[in-house]
Amino acid sequence: MLRVALTGGIATGKSYVLERFRQRGVPCLDADVLAHAVTAAGTEATRAIRERFGPQVIGADGAVDRQALGDIVFRDPSERQHLEAIVHPEVYRSILAGLQAIERTGATPLALVDVPLLYETGHEGDFARVIVTACSVELQVERLVRRGLSEGEARRRINAQRRRRWPAPILWSVPTERPTKRALRSTRSCRRSSRHVRCSASSSVQGLLPDKAA
Repeated sequence: MLRVALTGGIATGKSYVLERFRQRGVPCLDADVLAHAVTAAGTEATRAIRERFGPQVIGADGAVDRQALGDIVFRDPSERQHLEAIVHPEVYRSILAGLQAIERTGATPLALVDVPLLYETGHEGDFARVIVTACSVELQVERLVRRGLSEGEARRRINAQRRRRWPAPILWSVPTERPTKRALRSTRSCRRSSRHVRCSASSSVQGLLPDKAA
């Protein structure tokens, strides 16, 4: 089974691309959804987060208050690293278990995993293909403001995740649906060498899709 990773900065269109693959019958895993489960009430990660960041980041339901925690970690890179050290190992264990379960069914030639911090956590070598979503900073800001963040907070979060270069094919995310569909069909093909993804200039995401889903 071909394992494909989907990554990119905050508010660059990952969820839309993930949904497009789902609509084509591709099994998908979302690291953000898994992270919600990892930081639910009573989990080991939630206990560790409380010990590190204090009771103010725990909501009334006992789960991690992501907004309160985000206010801390997106202002201080060292605190963000501490959080990632707690959460990411648990999330990746869940991803591995999910991929193994999908593969055991023998029902699909590929699976897609949305992993926002793929390269930062050194897991790009776990996947045969990597797709990156990207868009202008101003569009990211606009989307985050619509989600309820101030412009200043939106820019802090974007800057905390920014990379100079992406060693993978990029889907340029745009505000309207039709151009995004065209972008989905016009990325580059990749092959993996060691832990890095190398890209060629032709082919498309469409080529990754099973015939029944294309």
